Amino acid sequence: MKHSDLNFYKEKGEKITCLTAYDASIAKLIDDCGVDVVLIGDSLGMVIQGYKNTRSVTMQDMLYHTEIVANSCQQALVIADMPFQSYDSSELALTNAQNLVNAGADMVKIEGGQEHEEVFRVLSSNNINICGHLGLQPQKVTESSEYKIQGKDENSAELILSDALLLESLGISSLVLECIPSALAKEVSLKLNIPTIGIGAGKDCDGQVLVCYDMLGITQGKLPRFVRNFVSTEGTIPLAISAFVKEVKAGTFPSTSESY
Repeated sequence: MKHSDLNFYKEKGEKITCLTAYDASIAKLIDDCGVDVVLIGDSLGMVIQGYKNTRSVTMQDMLYHTEIVANSCQQALVIADMPFQSYDSSELALTNAQNLVNAGADMVKIEGGQEHEEVFRVLSSNNINICGHLGLQPQKVTESSEYKIQGKDENSAELILSDALLLESLGISSLVLECIPSALAKEVSLKLNIPTIGIGAGKDCDGQVLVCYDMLGITQGKLPRFVRNFVSTEGTIPLAISAFVKEVKAGTFPSTSESY
């Protein structure tokens, strides 16, 4: 898949499916099951490395996992997270983004809005495909208690919308919306020409993403309300991934109870 195909999906009203992957075996399964986008998320810091947040993940970590996953995907679009502090300057961001592309990423994902305007501008002008990320930004989180819904009040909602419009004007190709009210996600999705991919942002985003370990029932402890364990109903990993694809495409995931 090419990054431009995501716009085609939005234009024709077909939902985009996305799951994270960090290793060859899961990446190949996800790809074989017809998932549209595979994200090498810096969530690997928590689900692979066992840390309490994503801030410990390094560029070397991301390059290692990106190469593994990209080599295992034949169909899916591959997006790689830019880890914490890897885009503190536009020069650093360009070098790191180019390295991720060289490792096999079709697109890089960057958290934040107007505070990184120059980074987005430089990467776009150098033909780097970018996925933005607004709402809850995990790289700003240090404690589990800080994982909270964003955009609940008028001012924060307006900032998310204005940042989304700014990022689109700077040339991003897609936008992740995390943990925001469904009504706000719907408004953002309708006002953008580029596709939105939601996680905890309701069913009206143009696509949905989950951490693979969450939807496969591997992650232990209390999970966010937007997580559904597909293995518990389907029985096997391939069937669980296929069910995720089917339900997202049909618009039945997430449900109202799985949204904010």
